[in-house]
Amino acid sequence: MRLGLLQLDIAWENPPANLERIRSLVGGQPALDLLVLPEMFATGFSFNRTLTAGTADLTHQLARELHCYVLGGGVSADAQFNQAVLADPTGRELLRYTKQFPFRPGNEPYRSGAGPVIIEFAGIQLSPLICYDLRFPEAFGPPVAELYIVIANWPAERALHWNALLRARAIENQACVVGVNRCGRDPHHEYIGESQVIGPTGDLMAHAGRTEQLVTVEIQPEIIREYRRQFPTLADARRFRAAS
Repeated sequence: MRLGLLQLDIAWENPPANLERIRSLVGGQPALDLLVLPEMFATGFSFNRTLTAGTADLTHQLARELHCYVLGGGVSADAQFNQAVLADPTGRELLRYTKQFPFRPGNEPYRSGAGPVIIEFAGIQLSPLICYDLRFPEAFGPPVAELYIVIANWPAERALHWNALLRARAIENQACVVGVNRCGRDPHHEYIGESQVIGPTGDLMAHAGRTEQLVTVEIQPEIIREYRRQFPTLADARRFRAAS
């Protein structure tokens, strides 16, 4: 599966500008199986619910315009939930995930989701998560996916945590973990970028640095499955939970 990570310098509370920037960065690129955009890609991490309401549905529009599958973040039409939406090239919605752990230290006003969501996509078990979810192992299951995609607005002051937690979640779940973060600044924070892909052994497969860019990577499900067969820690974890 050819995955595109779009590390975007999000224009603050300006959906038209952000949509145009995405079109500019992605248009003319080689075909992708899946394009991934950051959390709240249309507005930045805004609590202006009048403005953010319905921005999750802009993923449908972009998928149609770019003729590819798109996973991106925004806010539900009722302005209650911070969500990730996966849409196909016709704009049809395939998955909608609600952030399980709103960022309470920053007084995020959106409500919590019920739990993880997994979909089979391009022959792999995929599960999206959003930003602060990364800090909580329980947000990743069970059940355990093969590919986790964490979309974020993760600030520079906690860069060490971003890098450490992405690697930890990949190792403990024996999964490929993709982190797609924004870069640049908003009125409150500087953002680190550092979008990346971590393999199931903790190896770094791709890294975007701190500037706005599109990074592509090939994800091979069989590598994940073979590693799980060779080093079956997930099976031991299931036995422990059953015994408890």
